Amino acid sequence: MAEAIALIDYGAGNLHSVHNALKAAGAEHVAVTADPALVRGARRIVLPGVGSFRACAEGLRAIPGLVEAMESRVLDDGVPFLGICVGMQLLATEGHEHGVTPGLGWIDGAVQRIERSDPAIKVPHMGWNDVEPAGHHDGAELIRGGEAYFLHSYHFQPDDGRRIAAMTDHGGGLVAAVGKDNIVGVQFHPEKSQAYGLQLLARFLDWNP
Repeated sequence: MAEAIALIDYGAGNLHSVHNALKAAGAEHVAVTADPALVRGARRIVLPGVGSFRACAEGLRAIPGLVEAMESRVLDDGVPFLGICVGMQLLATEGHEHGVTPGLGWIDGAVQRIERSDPAIKVPHMGWNDVEPAGHHDGAELIRGGEAYFLHSYHFQPDDGRRIAAMTDHGGGLVAAVGKDNIVGVQFHPEKSQAYGLQLLARFLDWNP
């Protein structure tokens, strides 16, 4: 896989683990970068994210030209994009953690706190859980059934159900993945999901939407 993958470094991602997982999945050239020029030349883009939606969104926008470079490469040029955890949530129109914060707006919808319908259900949703694909979405070939590692208190609710790539259950259905054209986001952590996560990353490296 002799092509540059831009792993976006904006101070809010589990970069070391994601970098190592991409290499283990077969990537040869992974650039950990916040340089808009490198992003504009990348053949694939991965946006990780840990922490709050607001902190991640503000961190991303604080780097001059970075969001514009991502939009140019992903939305205009159509290169494959993978968002991980809060990186997936940032695809939304807005997030409701610590007030309302605009997201990238690439997939319409909002990120809301997980509401407990059962006192026995713990928030954050943490640990291994099933991933159940919804085969009608864009990028369906990437998301397969299995078990992945989750850690989140907020969840993405797309306006259009056709953007839901997979679901999981934690006292009710939660969106585990979203997809649109050349864009896929996963709520779980592939880099912590052992063989299941590495297989997903390997499919992403070969994905040509």
